Amino acid sequence: MPYAFTLATTIPASAQEIYDAWLDSLAHSEMTGGEADMSDEIDAEVSAWDGYITGRNLELIPGERIVQSWRTTQFADEHEDSIITLTFEEAGDGTLMTLVHSKVPDEQTSYEQSGWQEYYFQPMRNYFAKRTRARAAGRRAAAPKGKSVARTKSKRAPTKAKMAVGKKGAKRPIPVTAKRSRTKQARRKAARGRSK
Repeated sequence: MPYAFTLATTIPASAQEIYDAWLDSLAHSEMTGGEADMSDEIDAEVSAWDGYITGRNLELIPGERIVQSWRTTQFADEHEDSIITLTFEEAGDGTLMTLVHSKVPDEQTSYEQSGWQEYYFQPMRNYFAKRTRARAAGRRAAAPKGKSVARTKSKRAPTKAKMAVGKKGAKRPIPVTAKRSRTKQARRKAARGRSK
């Protein structure tokens, strides 16, 4: 007699990202490691894990819920399709993904015991964690460039004051432009002295 079970896991991605990846052939393939043919259309046929899994989209609510018929090559002809229902709920830095797998043939308990964990949940966590690290690395790589430009500009800013020694050895800030004009004046005086 068919049975049902529920599993849940937290995935380090938004609900919409998981929903989109599940229904995208390329992303689903990259996520699981097996070739997939997915669709985001109701009633479209789908397959995963190089054709080991086949089914159809029954209900799709973007970012919230995916319901698919689901059968593997291990199902006998007399077995009707099982049903998977995935729901997504934002949870902290990730999403709580809950799977309800119903109408599973009684003798096929491996899906509940380890199949979903090994072939979907762990690969999905790895896939999205890797994407998050790549995005963070991209932001870090871009940040130093912006800082170095800002530092370069501040070094060239004409309003930046420098310390100069004035009369009686007192240090006082003199703007760069003022210092330049004093240097020109000193050169002129020296030139006049030489010409006399």
